[in-house]
Amino acid sequence: MMSALGFGLPFSVSPRTTKWKMFELLKMPIIITVQVDVTLAILTVLGIGSRLWGLWYPKAVVFDEVYYGQFVSLYVKQMFFIDDSGPPLGHMILALGAYLGGFDGNFAWNRIGAEYTGNVPVWNLRLFPALAGALCISLAYQIIIELKYSHTSALIAAFLIMFENSLITQSQFMLLESILIFFVLLAVLSYLKFYNMQRSSSFSLKWWSWLLLTGIACAFAIGIKYMGLFTYLLLLAIAGAHTWQLIGDTALSNGGLARITQGQPLEIAYGSQITLRNAWSKPVPCWLHSHKSMYPIRYDGGRGSSHQQQVTCYPFKDVNNWWIIKDPSKQELVVSNPPRSVRHGDIVQLVHGMTARYLNTHDVAAPMSPHWQEISCYVDYNISMPAQNLWKVEIVNRETENEVWKTILSEVKLLHVNTSAVLKLSGSSLPNWGYCQLEIVGDKSSTVYHQNMAWNVEEHRYGKSEEQKDRELELQTPAQMDVSKNMSFMAKFLELQLKMLMLKNEETEHKYSSSPLEWINMDTNIAYWLHPSTNAQIHLIGNIATWSTATIGIVVYTAIFLWHLLRQRRRIHTIPKDSWEHLVLAGAICIGGWAVNYLPFFLMEKTLFLYHYLPGLTFKILLLPIVLEHLHNYIFRSTISRNTFSAVVLAWISSVYFVYKTFSPLTYGYPALSVSELTALRWKDSWDILIRKQ
Repeated sequence: MMSALGFGLPFSVSPRTTKWKMFELLKMPIIITVQVDVTLAILTVLGIGSRLWGLWYPKAVVFDEVYYGQFVSLYVKQMFFIDDSGPPLGHMILALGAYLGGFDGNFAWNRIGAEYTGNVPVWNLRLFPALAGALCISLAYQIIIELKYSHTSALIAAFLIMFENSLITQSQFMLLESILIFFVLLAVLSYLKFYNMQRSSSFSLKWWSWLLLTGIACAFAIGIKYMGLFTYLLLLAIAGAHTWQLIGDTALSNGGLARITQGQPLEIAYGSQITLRNAWSKPVPCWLHSHKSMYPIRYDGGRGSSHQQQVTCYPFKDVNNWWIIKDPSKQELVVSNPPRSVRHGDIVQLVHGMTARYLNTHDVAAPMSPHWQEISCYVDYNISMPAQNLWKVEIVNRETENEVWKTILSEVKLLHVNTSAVLKLSGSSLPNWGYCQLEIVGDKSSTVYHQNMAWNVEEHRYGKSEEQKDRELELQTPAQMDVSKNMSFMAKFLELQLKMLMLKNEETEHKYSSSPLEWINMDTNIAYWLHPSTNAQIHLIGNIATWSTATIGIVVYTAIFLWHLLRQRRRIHTIPKDSWEHLVLAGAICIGGWAVNYLPFFLMEKTLFLYHYLPGLTFKILLLPIVLEHLHNYIFRSTISRNTFSAVVLAWISSVYFVYKTFSPLTYGYPALSVSELTALRWKDSWDILIRKQ
């Protein structure tokens, strides 16, 4: 007999009995209970199907894919660049899809409508935006549930998101709005789950998990676009209000820009080795570049060239981007001690580092832009075409007339002394003989400054090597010193974010740009893609039945809120306290979400488009079923009025689907419509529907 010592048990157990019971325990079935929300599962499957269907079509660049694709190529090729369009996380997510699809980054993102080549995994490039858009349907459903409204209202919200044409269009291409909306809605849902667990399970593992997920989702939203910051601030304000309520509740007991700039000399001197980035070459960086290839003797059309060494603008870091600033009166290509700084108005020569040839221009027409001059590196062919390689430095953003040329900070124009031509980027691409690089020209006719004339020194060091072979080795070593040991990751990260915030893109008018006032009732649209030979086309155009009623929903909610507030002031309580609290929280989330994602655009000095309204629109849509449920439960109290109201709502839901089907050819790009069918879809005079006469 064995005594059950140490357990305080007043009985004994035999070894045989213990073994038998253990054997019986092992024979017992292991049961795992799993709860599945069937409605949510069905919505998720339907959402994924609706967003991933036909994702490969069209196999051509659609609208801003021409913009984001350039970032993707740079990330895939692991090229360093300053992502000055905003936070880089969204572009990285798109690049992840490209990486998973085996994309090598080789595609010329130069125009909308360009056919994708075989190496471009179109489906993978568009996968993450589509998945994000699909999951927004499930998130909308859950948010309404967490706001303590009925499953019927939640299904209506999911239905409206699923059949909103503008959200479908934006999620089916390599664009960022659907990813932003996903993380914004995830942050809202996570906070609501955290808040609803406050009384029953505060400080539990789930409670902490939802709080943590709220923070992560907010961080991701801000990392996609800075507009995500406003949703974070909204949730912070709501959390502050909830915390104030709880206080009075007695029932409760090495990377980034630093590695490029740090350790480099600030002032450009004679003998400096530099790379020159064109200030207009955005979003893709573009550096003044030369290589050993010559211009063809004759261009297409029979025009003659100088047959000098090619000078281009190259969108990747390369050793052939290095140039040496030389004093025309001296032969040295090294920096003196002390260095002699180059100032505004100085005359310099630019020597190509790897070929030792001088930047030059003659009165010879440029290859792609014959109204401007060809730019070359001078080759002496012993013919009657002497070198013309003197350039005047003009600092565009100078504060004094004697200002020193500085790394990063100075924007300079290079003015050719002999012909008064300004060195600039034309924007045209060279043919295969120029490796499809960008054309550099000399413009002697322009009287108006443009950023394509301005250049920044991005990398800089003081040259030390006299011999060309030694200099070539020097040029192939990193320009910056290793600062990883004396600069923390956070310092580098913050510096990069600050630099991106301070960089200002040149904003220009666009055919499809619009003002925030045009968004509310969808008085504008955007043509995203047009088939090269038929009338098949894709537009960012919303479901007007949803847009119009969503705007009315805000007005109705405001009236309901003020009505109840005034009656409560007179101590007349027409709805239960819980219902009032749910109504207030729903308004704070939905109207607050709409406001913080819409009103800031009135203060922004940038080119705006209809797609900027989509996060705000999503919150407006979430408010609609809440208003409908409140009207049904507390305004229409008789059976007849409720039945009538339900019939009206059903008819309205049917109209939403009808509008979705009507405009689906413009949402998905197929089938191609006839001229009369396209004309019939122009429901507003302000809409721009493209019609190709046949």
